[in-house]
Amino acid sequence: MPSRKLTVVLTWSAVALLGASALGGIALNRGESVNSLWFVTAAVCVYALGYRFYSAFVATRVLLLDAGRATPAERFNDGRDFVPTHRWVVFGHHFAAIAGPGPLIGPTLAAQFGYLPGTLWILIGAVFGGCVQDFVVLVCSIRRDGRSLGQMARDELGPIGGSAALVGVMAIMIILIAVLGLVVVNAMKHSPWATSTVAATIPIAVLIGLYMREIRPGRVIEATLIGVTLLIISVAGGGWIDHHPALRTWFDYDAPTLALMIIAYGFAAAVLPVWLLLAPRDYLSTFMKLGTITALAVAILILHPDISMPALTAFIDGTGPIFGGKLFPFVFITIACGAISGFHALISSGTTPKLLANEADARFIGYGAMMMESFVAIMAMIAATVLDPGVYFAINSPAGVVGKEAADAVATISSWGFPVDVGQMAALAREMGEASLFARTGGAPSLAVGMASLFASAFGDGLLALWYHFAIMFEALFILTTLDAGTRVARFMLQDMLGNWHPVLGRTGWYPGVLFSSALVVAGWGYFLYMGTIDPLGSINSLWPLFGIANQMLAAIALCVATTILVKTGKASYAWITALPLSWLIVVTSSAAWEKLFSPELRVGFLAHARDLGDKLAAGLLSADQAAKAPQLIFNDYLDATLTAVFMGLSWILAADTTRVCYCVLAGRPHPPSSESPRIPSRLTENWVRD
Repeated sequence: MPSRKLTVVLTWSAVALLGASALGGIALNRGESVNSLWFVTAAVCVYALGYRFYSAFVATRVLLLDAGRATPAERFNDGRDFVPTHRWVVFGHHFAAIAGPGPLIGPTLAAQFGYLPGTLWILIGAVFGGCVQDFVVLVCSIRRDGRSLGQMARDELGPIGGSAALVGVMAIMIILIAVLGLVVVNAMKHSPWATSTVAATIPIAVLIGLYMREIRPGRVIEATLIGVTLLIISVAGGGWIDHHPALRTWFDYDAPTLALMIIAYGFAAAVLPVWLLLAPRDYLSTFMKLGTITALAVAILILHPDISMPALTAFIDGTGPIFGGKLFPFVFITIACGAISGFHALISSGTTPKLLANEADARFIGYGAMMMESFVAIMAMIAATVLDPGVYFAINSPAGVVGKEAADAVATISSWGFPVDVGQMAALAREMGEASLFARTGGAPSLAVGMASLFASAFGDGLLALWYHFAIMFEALFILTTLDAGTRVARFMLQDMLGNWHPVLGRTGWYPGVLFSSALVVAGWGYFLYMGTIDPLGSINSLWPLFGIANQMLAAIALCVATTILVKTGKASYAWITALPLSWLIVVTSSAAWEKLFSPELRVGFLAHARDLGDKLAAGLLSADQAAKAPQLIFNDYLDATLTAVFMGLSWILAADTTRVCYCVLAGRPHPPSSESPRIPSRLTENWVRD
């Protein structure tokens, strides 16, 4: 064996052995604290092996990537939606678009089960599920003129499965964007620092978009340096504004007002040329995201703190205070984007295939960006589990579960075996610059506390409040980039649907159609967002489980389409790469949906909770304040139950139709023909040599 080949074999064998040892240390340790370095080591090794070998197998043996094939960005270049773009800018846009609240909030909430279940699902689910889904759907869309997921389903499956997919994907998309908006509103409300910094990214993005297209075309490095510098200034300026008595009032808004602002921004992001706002803003946001996650990884390497949360807690039986439900199936829907997310398939068949200039880059962007997001989820899991468990549960447990008074909350949490006291929580709140940290549900505040503690210990002990508010702003920015790209993708999907009824409405180049479809999409998710901000409980407790179920069902729809396309293009022997994660998701989402519909547990079942609340209201057992809120809460429960049932029914229709079409293909029976576009050689000569 040549020495170079032997070196490569030994190197990758060492990586595999190190990764296996790290995973074994995480999984098998009981009764002893586990160092966070094992998590980082395991993640890096698993991702390196997955990208080097599994993604290469999918690229070369299954998809047969073709660098000489013209992409939709080249063939349909219209300067607004279809624009050949530098691969690093596309990577930045794609990562920013897919990396929303899931990899941050999901692992933080799932830590109530312990560190082990979530960590294993993040690693295994990403390499064999999420990365594959994103990669395969991206290539399928590129080879079908950049069509959306719903339109590909209609073309490949026929009228029954296609119609179910179009309706299901559109409905799920509206819910997903509304939940994203609600999370970002909750993170930004009455936070002038976060609001001013996020607002500053909009004019900065417009400037960079104009710079790269009009002022200095193709000078990506120059534009990046200018944009990142301005972004850093805006972060520092946000802190200054937050401490300025007069200026902070300009950026201090309540939730309903912020919702209206985000609705207006979503409309602008959907109708403006992609090169002017969306792509440069997401590209620049990626630097803050990756920079912050890198800094977090460095802090972990410097401090290598021990994990405080046990591998498994007593709450795997479904009695958890943060959300109800047993370990199976709820850990798999709570952690969505860090392992596999249907929302990613919408980006992979939405904006990204319309920007990609070279098909060969699909592996780097589709598989690689999802791998990076999974690493974000591992960082979030570490940040949440290095916290003292008593502090973690005090921040994340609702007042209705542990008690409204601080003394009641600490007594309840301490009785679970996670001691915490009022003085400890009061001191922590003062250090973070907050009045109180009790019952700050939703995952974002506890993640910010964990991140701030690590940053302060590694980079500056006297700056806890600064790091905490920076982390809150970082989370808001993380989520908002997903919202704007999601709105644009939903506009593409709606235009695809309207184009089946009236062809002119399906043309992305016809501006009246763009404005009309964008207004409909924004009105749809804007309604749910605004209602969520005036809901007595903020809707996050009921909408997050629905978000998880809908997101994973959307992934199942995407994998149905991908599996059908692989079978129809002569790759039936390799269809297992999408069929196996599809089968797992059908089982998980159906189980979760059934529980949310029919469980008698009040904290799990939508219908049980609605009936119980209705009975108490009728019997006069509620206080005046509770009675005033009850009708809205009952309506929310029934709405959530209806949507869950619809999503479950649509996913089963898609699964059945996928099985039917694949059987017809293999048996030689009539079936919808493949909608893949003919191969056209690329004439694109720009190779970005200047950079």
